[in-house]
Amino acid sequence: MNLSLDIASLRQRYQSGALTPLQLMEDLLARLAGEDSHAIWISRLGADALRAYARNLQGKDIASLPLYGIPFAIKDNIDLAGLPTTAACPEFAYTPERSAAVVQRLVDAGAIPLGKTNLDQFATGLNGTRSPYGACRNAFDPDFISGGSSSGSAVAVALGLASFSLGTDTAGSGRVPAAFNNLVGHKPSCGALSTRGVVPACRSLDAVSIFALTAEDAERVLAVAAGFDVEDEYSRPLAPHGFDFGRAAGFRFGVPMQTDLAFFGNAEAERLFGEAVQRMQALGGTPVDVDLAPFLDTARLLYDGPWVAERYLAIRDFFDTQPDKVFPPVCEIIAGGRGISAANTFAHLYKLRALKRTCDAVWDAVDVMLTPTAGTIYRIDDMQADPIRLNSNLGYYTNFMNLLDLAATAVPAGFQSNGLPFGVTLIAPPHQDGPLLHLASRMQQALGGKLGATDHALPPARKLNLLPDGQIRVAVVGAHLSGLPLNHQLTERNARWVSAAQTVPTYRFYALPDGKRPGLIKVETGGASIACEVWEMPVSQFGSFVDGIPAPLGIGKLVLADGSVVNGFICEGIGVVDAKDITEYGGWRAWCGVSPPD
Repeated sequence: MNLSLDIASLRQRYQSGALTPLQLMEDLLARLAGEDSHAIWISRLGADALRAYARNLQGKDIASLPLYGIPFAIKDNIDLAGLPTTAACPEFAYTPERSAAVVQRLVDAGAIPLGKTNLDQFATGLNGTRSPYGACRNAFDPDFISGGSSSGSAVAVALGLASFSLGTDTAGSGRVPAAFNNLVGHKPSCGALSTRGVVPACRSLDAVSIFALTAEDAERVLAVAAGFDVEDEYSRPLAPHGFDFGRAAGFRFGVPMQTDLAFFGNAEAERLFGEAVQRMQALGGTPVDVDLAPFLDTARLLYDGPWVAERYLAIRDFFDTQPDKVFPPVCEIIAGGRGISAANTFAHLYKLRALKRTCDAVWDAVDVMLTPTAGTIYRIDDMQADPIRLNSNLGYYTNFMNLLDLAATAVPAGFQSNGLPFGVTLIAPPHQDGPLLHLASRMQQALGGKLGATDHALPPARKLNLLPDGQIRVAVVGAHLSGLPLNHQLTERNARWVSAAQTVPTYRFYALPDGKRPGLIKVETGGASIACEVWEMPVSQFGSFVDGIPAPLGIGKLVLADGSVVNGFICEGIGVVDAKDITEYGGWRAWCGVSPPD
């Protein structure tokens, strides 16, 4: 079989009866046979164990299991019961009795774990070469780095060996490998995915990340994997995201000023980033220049400040007794955390607080930010010859993310002339995971191309709404229309214009006796379509909005011409006594002789 492993395609085959999980496991066992030439795996489940997972799904309801029969890989600093967790250090290894919380959530949803993947040792690095299990090689050209630290997780998905995979992301490890292997890499809002059962890098900053073939697949996995875990002190619920800039007709996106962009001599990457900016504009985005300097100042804190002490603390007992078992570049970094004082820690925390205040102000001007994921890519030999400096270059656009409590999605953005992928990253405040993935989907669809390093074409997008949005839509027909006197009652509640619309032709429209407001009445016969606008506001603001609507008007359900049903203004029947029937005008603007604002 030459199956595409994207989740939508597999589910379609399962639901039609054209494929079973056991058949897929046999196919994957054939794919996994032979030499692991890319150094992807540290350990894998045996054939009998994989078949047992597949058989366990027999007779179960596919519709009730969102990841039914979906194979996934796990970075080997995340626990899978029964397989050793090594963090790419054999001497550190232990065998957990239970899986990490996030892994268990996926298995409970029907997903099938394949095994544990290679990584930069102790998740310290962005290049994928710092492992005693071998340098993990790029899915497109094995002479080049795969990106790290979640190297094997990314390459497994890119080469069609897993539908998705789990990584971790403290400084970019869930995004850089995505960019280098033509994948979507989502770094969720901090705390959205439990880190219980994950070997820490920087415990206060760590995030479990998702590699997927499509943005829709990443959303499917995130919707299952996210959830509050009372046993994880850093866990927090994924809050409703509010305005969905990812699907809006217009949005504002920040772009680093030219003086802040760095491509480290890679003109191809610079060209591809320029094309990505143009792609965002074609999708309805308005670019806004952003000063990246405070973000870059924040990034420098990660390895020049006390967070290195967290890396040391995570493995202190092992490190103090067996430092010779740690890869030299990793050892050098972690050893730097030994002597950091409490006073120095607080000094850096104060500095971070000040920088965050400055960086947060950016979100008053933009909905989302666009940056390269990495400014360039390196050959394995070059990386190993200059491991610290070149690795630092890879983190230029990523190291600030978790320090500032941001969410991010890496998305493919084309190919260099040498055939290697390039990627960009969409960045937003926490809990904006849904809009980020929706915009990533539009970006991916606009680019087109293949899935990962496979020959399978990118399938059409499917509009998903799996994450809480916390928004409510309201259709307005009168003085609340944009540019009219009561529109401020919407905008002061952070409402956003969604679209102009028409009702179905089952309404009569009246100018109420005060001459300031219309009334909309549903009728069985003799109705017409009435022009309206659909606005979206936070649910938390909806109550006060409704409370301020004077009789005889109120909020009911309006049926729009596209078949959707939204909350909207209606009028009590008694309210149209002595009112003027203006249905023939088709809308309030036409009756008032007012044109819509530009």
